[in-house]
Amino acid sequence: MFEHFYHEIFRSVIIAFGSLFNGIEIHKKDANNDTFSVIKVPLAYGPTQKFLARLEQQEDLNKPVQMTLPRMAFEFTDLQYDPTRKATQTQAFHPVSDSGTKTKKIYMPVPYNMGFELSVMTKLNDDMLQITEQILPYFQPSYTLPIKLLGDLREVVNVPVQLETIAMEDDYEGNFDTRRALVYTFRFVAKTNLYGPISDVSADVIKRVQVGYVSGQRTTSGQAYTRDVSYKVVPRATKDYNGNILTELAEDVDTTETVISVADGSAVTAKQYITVGDESMFVKQIDGNKLTVERAQDKTTAASHVLGAPLLGIEEADAGFIDIGDNFGFDGTIL
Repeated sequence: MFEHFYHEIFRSVIIAFGSLFNGIEIHKKDANNDTFSVIKVPLAYGPTQKFLARLEQQEDLNKPVQMTLPRMAFEFTDLQYDPTRKATQTQAFHPVSDSGTKTKKIYMPVPYNMGFELSVMTKLNDDMLQITEQILPYFQPSYTLPIKLLGDLREVVNVPVQLETIAMEDDYEGNFDTRRALVYTFRFVAKTNLYGPISDVSADVIKRVQVGYVSGQRTTSGQAYTRDVSYKVVPRATKDYNGNILTELAEDVDTTETVISVADGSAVTAKQYITVGDESMFVKQIDGNKLTVERAQDKTTAASHVLGAPLLGIEEADAGFIDIGDNFGFDGTIL
């Protein structure tokens, strides 16, 4: 306990929350409803009172340079534990690093709700209404932010940001020298998770799974069940690992051809997966040096290939080279 770790989760959520409102604009229109000015509303991190105090200190309305409105500010205001999202403390999961070479171990996260306030300050009521209408339609009442909370791991967490309340304030009081400031305060809750330390694990890829099950009742003789099945699943390599070149293309191939010519068709086996360049194909039938294939297998893309391009075979031996993080398919066999 108390070993050092820092995932920058709070920082990531704060940045993601602020980025939601970083592109809001106000359009000014003339009597013909034509836009003559577009104002991008500036956004800053900080308390609202700081900006209001700055406005009040600028009493000379004739100064050439002043802090202008509209303006937005947001801040992280509170943090609360959320027992409704609590998971089993001892349960762990094993995410994979971005490089795909390492498996990590981490216990289930602890749910916390982060409170935020977004303050919108404008001088004109129409400016305030424009900004408000650009925010509210996205929150019904929540908007989900996909955030990568765990550094170099592939784990992307969906963080719901829920709109709680909207407070409205107009402090336009006093004489004509007083600067008006309309203030709308939007209060949000971001339902995030906090993770503990991450540890390395040495885990091999599971390369064979066998499941046996029975169903029904025993026969009248009492010797066997109505159905007794074993199901074996083994991974299938989706790329060539050992560089085994079977033959080469005997002509150019475009993206739509399903019959391709090779230099030596006898080197290829029907019902076999092959690769040409970055494209994977499935050989359905062989007629001499003509291969009938299904293009763009295993999430690859059909591409054009030139005469003499090597044709590599994906064979059973390649399955032995599958490592953590590789993409692979599963073939099932009933025993």
